[in-house]
Amino acid sequence: MSFLTLALATSGLRRVATVATLGLSALLMPVNTGNAAQRATYVVGNDRGGYLHDRLIELGNLKRNGTRVQIRGRVCYSTCTMFLGLSDTCVDPNTTFGFHGPSQSGRRLDPQQFDYFSQVMANYYPAQLREWFMQKGRHRISGVYKMKGSELIRMGVRSCA
Repeated sequence: MSFLTLALATSGLRRVATVATLGLSALLMPVNTGNAAQRATYVVGNDRGGYLHDRLIELGNLKRNGTRVQIRGRVCYSTCTMFLGLSDTCVDPNTTFGFHGPSQSGRRLDPQQFDYFSQVMANYYPAQLREWFMQKGRHRISGVYKMKGSELIRMGVRSCA
């Protein structure tokens, strides 16, 4: 056991260290001031997706910080489409969005997992898109259903143009 661990375990230093760490963390965290002019903008370029877990963490951070999102790349596939669920997201009418259902590295999930993760993804879509995804979009595992930003704008997604 190191000297520092022993000191923290045997004295009130643990409480002091915890309070100091929490205080420092609070100071370093970005603050959402509510002033739109001061908020950061995150521009999504070409994004072909990634792991659901990683995207959920990213989305949580963007939401917590009140970051505006602009989807302006040529493509936004898979988990990238989940940016659509953030309240201050806009899309370029020319961006191609690609939707598919949840899988594990391209392999089908068991029905319970498939339904659960489909719903997790769908919860990040506006109502009309969510309905389409749950009825049709999620059933494609190989490849993607493609949709232009202009189609999403007709469904109520805000345009960046």
